[in-house]
Amino acid sequence: MRALHVRREGTLEYEAALALQHELVAMRQRGEGQDTLLLLEHPNVFTLGRRRTSEQNVLMPGDIPVVQVERGGDVTWHGPGQLVGYPILALEEEERDIHAVLRRLEDAMIAVLGRCGLQAGRREKFTGVWCQGRKLVSLGVAVREWVTFHGFAINVDCGLDGFARINPCGLESQVMGSVESLGGTVPSPDELMEWAAIEVAAAFERSLV
Repeated sequence: MRALHVRREGTLEYEAALALQHELVAMRQRGEGQDTLLLLEHPNVFTLGRRRTSEQNVLMPGDIPVVQVERGGDVTWHGPGQLVGYPILALEEEERDIHAVLRRLEDAMIAVLGRCGLQAGRREKFTGVWCQGRKLVSLGVAVREWVTFHGFAINVDCGLDGFARINPCGLESQVMGSVESLGGTVPSPDELMEWAAIEVAAAFERSLV
């Protein structure tokens, strides 16, 4: 079984995290380094995916930075109280299906939310993880030479005001929720990162380092 190295980066500016992802992706493309899961939190930021409507769905950015990125999907918000994970994985031949990568990430996030006491699942025609009609996990990935980057964001105990300034993933902001807002158990940051690492490793059949 291939290894998955976990790096806990604390709070990291979005541009710094993106540069780190690019560095790790380039290493994996050269056959260097190892598969890595970055776990961190961002200061307030809006990110725009490749969907054509993403810029139009930024309604009132105010003083929050807006960053265009390579991942799929529309606009989303990142900020305090959210756990963000970026799996940098060199996909084996049998893993090279971007839709399957998204489904595996959804499986991992459903399991994490289950550990928080929430019965979560998918919603037909939408990427992400939902519970009680609310979206708790946003997903968006990119692939370069079959190395993945970008990833997931779990709304844990964040305020939801940031989402009110956009149409998150093209949806109305009221659809967003958090573990806290739905009455789930909010674990400590260390415990949540441990759960996320365990479930991502299991979903991609990697062993944790």
